[in-house]
Amino acid sequence: MNQTILVTGGSGNLGSHVIGQLTGQGRQVRVLSRSVRSRHGAPAVEWCVGDLATGEGLDQALEGVGTVVHCATDGRTQHGDVAATENLLKAGARAGSSHVVYVSIIGVDRHPLPYYQGKYRCEQAIQESGLPWTVLRAAQFHDLVHFALHQAARLPVMPALADTRFQSIDTAEVARRTTELAIGEAQGRVADLPGPQTLAMADMARIYLRGTGRRRPVLPITLPGKVARAYRQGLHLAPAPLPGGRTFEEFLAAGPELKPPAAARRAAR
Repeated sequence: MNQTILVTGGSGNLGSHVIGQLTGQGRQVRVLSRSVRSRHGAPAVEWCVGDLATGEGLDQALEGVGTVVHCATDGRTQHGDVAATENLLKAGARAGSSHVVYVSIIGVDRHPLPYYQGKYRCEQAIQESGLPWTVLRAAQFHDLVHFALHQAARLPVMPALADTRFQSIDTAEVARRTTELAIGEAQGRVADLPGPQTLAMADMARIYLRGTGRRRPVLPITLPGKVARAYRQGLHLAPAPLPGGRTFEEFLAAGPELKPPAAARRAAR
């Protein structure tokens, strides 16, 4: 298999970790970007220009590529992710039998959140593409929960979804597993990757407040609708957490940078 690995979404939270993991193992990495970027001082990283939304530049980006790690996501609509994935798969088919590694989310096949439904449609498109594929479903990243709680803590009373639990995981751990899959053979759907704990959102809010030295009452709220009900039912959870990784409290203790999700970054532009 050709050693060049193409990473989409390389400037995002997960993608940047994956690039670091791959280059740390001496792999030749090419990163797809919508604009010209520097090589960041890493000789193994090649930045190429292409647009997943239109398909422009994808044929050139995939020349000589053996594996594609598809981390790019929009987050604002389900349709954007699906169209981007379909464009990538069409270019991959024209280029040959590139192994596609896709990072999805636990529960996308049963949760009604439109963003999750889009991720599931991406999974289905990958499975039906005829290309070798691997799909990893992971839990919500600590970074995402951190950002959500930061936003909630701006209010005098901190709201938290009642009867809702999360198994959040450190982004670097998802990147490590993604890298293992990228340098191996296609495996189809692999085991889900939850974090080391199952915590109520209200408890995570209190952990956040303690870790940041803030004082707020935490108010559990019950929202109407099928999406909120699905979260209360735990449709986004694995049957059990996976012990051994960095907990949310340990993540906060390290003083992480606040990292808005892709949708929030694009909305701010």
